[in-house]
Amino acid sequence: MKILFDHVMPFSLAHGGFQQQLAQTKSALERAGVEVDYVRWWDATQRGDIIHFVGRPMPDYVEFAHGQGCKVVIGELLTATGSRSRRQLALQKFSTNILRKILPGTFATRMAWDSYRLADACIALTPWEAHLMNYLFDAPKERVHVVPNGVEEIFLDSQKSVRGQWLVCTATITERKRVLELAQAAVRAQTPLWIIGRAYSESDVYAQKVFALAKQYPQIIRYEGAISDRARLAQIYREARGFVLLSGMESLSLSALEAAACECPLLLSDLPWARSAFGNTANYSPLTNSVETTSRILRKFYDAAPSLQPPPKPATWDEVARQLKEIYTRLLSTSR
Repeated sequence: MKILFDHVMPFSLAHGGFQQQLAQTKSALERAGVEVDYVRWWDATQRGDIIHFVGRPMPDYVEFAHGQGCKVVIGELLTATGSRSRRQLALQKFSTNILRKILPGTFATRMAWDSYRLADACIALTPWEAHLMNYLFDAPKERVHVVPNGVEEIFLDSQKSVRGQWLVCTATITERKRVLELAQAAVRAQTPLWIIGRAYSESDVYAQKVFALAKQYPQIIRYEGAISDRARLAQIYREARGFVLLSGMESLSLSALEAAACECPLLLSDLPWARSAFGNTANYSPLTNSVETTSRILRKFYDAAPSLQPPPKPATWDEVARQLKEIYTRLLSTSR
């Protein structure tokens, strides 16, 4: 069995949790005895049994792969789509059905709606995303599988520690993660907040506002950039008072899973991905532009955090790899 991973965005252009997810999945599959490689677009001699496309390929891509006897698995992160309201999703479905009828076929091809129907399997990170793959894109239910992200053993094996005064937020400094809005609320609520992560560009205007706020309120906002030492990061989660991520859009946050593995109380945006992954074991904040509202919720969480029950332990990457290997094996033993 040989699996080829493919994606459209080079890691050098956009860092983040996705890069970690793909690298950890590849390593875990290799430990499980699966041969894995990245698609080399320039190599006409490269062959594989299954292409696992992390994203949404064009329908022609899927059909060409089938023509070469290669099956295709789609693993798109429905970050923006999965964060929309049910009303917005219903409107999206209605609009898509109309556009399919009135626009040229080339338009539908570029949107790649049919790729879900053509793929041999679809991988969703949460039950919510699995529902959307079927509801919006007509992916056959029997071909949709829920396989969550995993967590490294270094987080799961971390030792208990005395929790301190700092809430921690681990995220890329960008508008989608709403780090600035969280920092503003922390200043208003007087809840110490440690921001861990870096911007896509140090000159980014949004990121500069976060950096300026940290300089203005050093006793409340702590910012030191990204932390690559995984052992130190696990220790930080163990010593944090709580973990906060108030993203406007999210799929299944690796940072939240790592914090959960370290038994850190969670405060997350009240979005379907979070409810689907953590249920009533996390605390939630509505998406709002009101600093006053967010600060009030943040203060309540800060005060309650020491007495909150920890979230359940997430899966390891090796467990994730075993699930994927089972799916790949079934695909290779059956025909469409």
